[in-house]
Amino acid sequence: MNPPPPEFSSTLDVLIIGAGLSGIGAARHLQMHCPSKRWVIVDARDNIGGTWDLFRYPGVRSDSDMHTLGYSFKPWTARKAIADGPAILSYVNEVAQESGVAQRLRLGERVVAADWRSDEAVWQVRLRRSSDGSESQMRARFLYFCSGYYSYTEAFQPQFEGRADFAGPIVHPQFWPESLDYTGKRVVVIGSGATAVTLVPEMAKQAAHVVMLQRSPSYVISRPAEDKIALALARVLPSAWAYALTRWKNVLLGMYFYGISKRKPAAVKKYLLSLVSKELGNSAAQTAHFSPRYAPWDQRVCAVPDSDLFHQINAGRASVVTDTIERFTPSGIKLSSGQELPADIIVTATGLKLNLLGDIALSKDGIPYQANQAMAYKGMMLSELPNAAMAFGYVNASWTLKADLTAQYVCRLLNFMDAKGYAFAYPRHDPAMPQRAFMSLSSGYVQRASAILPKQGERKPWRVHQNYLADLLAMRWSRLEDGVMIFGK
Repeated sequence: MNPPPPEFSSTLDVLIIGAGLSGIGAARHLQMHCPSKRWVIVDARDNIGGTWDLFRYPGVRSDSDMHTLGYSFKPWTARKAIADGPAILSYVNEVAQESGVAQRLRLGERVVAADWRSDEAVWQVRLRRSSDGSESQMRARFLYFCSGYYSYTEAFQPQFEGRADFAGPIVHPQFWPESLDYTGKRVVVIGSGATAVTLVPEMAKQAAHVVMLQRSPSYVISRPAEDKIALALARVLPSAWAYALTRWKNVLLGMYFYGISKRKPAAVKKYLLSLVSKELGNSAAQTAHFSPRYAPWDQRVCAVPDSDLFHQINAGRASVVTDTIERFTPSGIKLSSGQELPADIIVTATGLKLNLLGDIALSKDGIPYQANQAMAYKGMMLSELPNAAMAFGYVNASWTLKADLTAQYVCRLLNFMDAKGYAFAYPRHDPAMPQRAFMSLSSGYVQRASAILPKQGERKPWRVHQNYLADLLAMRWSRLEDGVMIFGK
């Protein structure tokens, strides 16, 4: 039996910040592995689900399969492996309701600051209610940041000359207006990432025509919306077994593709372009729009379900233009080449604004803590930051794979500290160790955020592995007292 919901005025064992996919999963792991712990989840929004409740643009979906994006403890049983946003949100809500996690939610409150008190080995946390700005205090022995990696209130919005001249609506996918009617309209979607390749085929079903305007191409690969092997296994095996086998199949296939992309980038690029060429009827002109200058997995590879983007291009309902923008005009966009794209609606799928640890002001005994000067331990704790962990997923695989491992490690750590009578724990790194960027992608949204992200080191446990098996060994079975973690009473 789990303990009853704690009073918010008392000191918590764990404060989970964020009620999205990571936060609900973290809470479920605490229930299973640390049943005596007293915890709550705080989220600034009024609903749970994080990304999957925030994004409401047409066709919103995951580009990861749900057998790896789903939780390790909760089989995904729907037919579609590449699921849409509402289905994923329903899955997260189902876990929260059936496990009782929903009873320990404190929604509509943002954590704005947290100060570590060394004399008490406790975090003093300041919260602000979203509705009226009123503030309150909370104490917790351990902070678990499940707040994602981007701002929910801001997006990346490049300044386009003449933006105010455009006569129609300009929409960013992160703030999609429910009332927007694009039926029979000419639409230009600026961008070539995961959001753009999702929006274009979906909007093309009702719009007069949709143009995907990109400054440079991205790799796009088609994946089946339904996993035939998963469906076959589900017919003959218990759901938990079928789910676990499919999960491992997809993990290993993903690792193989990423590994060979890094070892033989030219060969993988040639293979990816050959697939696109076949999708587009062997049109060299069309294929050029999907031939990036960078190597595969220097940036994320975009996945589209059942070739939907290519189908809409072949049907003439969508097209791709590779060019730069000179300015917006009253009736569309003028390109650097001199071409003008007519538009009734412009969608700026120009990316996210990354942040770290929910933009919370952290301090230790009143002295500000600079996370961007820290080094990441196993990709989930920061040097010299006591009793704090963060869920941060993979760039080359499903987010939840790493979030699950992190939650299991946190539970191991908390139980170990209880058994040894430790009050605090934090990693300490060698200042002389060479540093590397925390994220290895060359994507614009990553490069723009380089100044706010922590660093990784050249050797374990300071290397941020983009490898599930390496992390499984490092986080599930490695020694907790490894000479790097500092424990104290």
